[in-house]
Amino acid sequence: MSILVNADTTFIIQGITGREAVTMARECLDYGARLLGGVTPGRKGREVHGLPVMDTVRQFTDTQRVDASVVSVPPAFAADAVFEAIDAGIPLIVVVTERIPRKQVAQFVEYAQQQGTRIIGPNCLGIISPGKTRVGGVGGAANSTERAFKPGRIGVMSRSGGMTVEIANSLSEAGLGVSTAVSIGGDAVIGSTYAELMPLFDADPDTDAIAIYSEPGGRAEYELAEYMQRSGSTKPIVAFMAGKFMDEMPGMRFGHAGTIVEGKADTATEKIANLAAAGITVADKVGDIPSLIKQRLGA
Repeated sequence: MSILVNADTTFIIQGITGREAVTMARECLDYGARLLGGVTPGRKGREVHGLPVMDTVRQFTDTQRVDASVVSVPPAFAADAVFEAIDAGIPLIVVVTERIPRKQVAQFVEYAQQQGTRIIGPNCLGIISPGKTRVGGVGGAANSTERAFKPGRIGVMSRSGGMTVEIANSLSEAGLGVSTAVSIGGDAVIGSTYAELMPLFDADPDTDAIAIYSEPGGRAEYELAEYMQRSGSTKPIVAFMAGKFMDEMPGMRFGHAGTIVEGKADTATEKIANLAAAGITVADKVGDIPSLIKQRLGA
């Protein structure tokens, strides 16, 4: 099993005729993903890699099952694209676009929750279940993806798309592999946090442990710690907290929009202490994650 996606997942790309989306589509097809086509208003009748381009999402959903959509649309139009996909009844939307105004993100995340739609992102690379499918650009070219993401039994959640690949690669090299990896997005407001995805990993019999990449700023890690204490979850989690240098260098800027340290509680040091108190192992280095997971699993 896996979470969110599997070998039967069908999806479209909104904004498929854009340069980055064209590349993403090729990489998904090469990986064996069931990409149906894409949407760019005014471009109906064209093709991308032999797949149809439509003007609207409903031109797909009215005639076939669409399990997910990847939104790769310029920031000014991204919110409208997400609302369109929600209204078309698509249950999973992966928003790879970055620099979407925070108010607009909050609006479509709230609407998605009301409609029972799962949002991943924005500012993310997507989801992959190795050997089954990927939805989004995570991993890059198919041959690189296959090297970094070996099928296995460790779930991955990361605020950084690049570190999603880095952690997966270390797990694969250690012989552990990955069940599902989710690039959750680096913005201050995202559709699915660690705590919101953990119940899915807890329910997945093919996930034995979870690796997490985290950063200063925001409440996501505190929510995860609260979930672990409240739920009684027994699946081991090993986390790496980036940005510890920021605690000693006030005013230092970090790359992601969500990394805004507004007070002591947002610092890496405080977050590490809170995670540890909830029974989550915190690695000093990303490369330590596989060995610490093996220790937690008694392997």
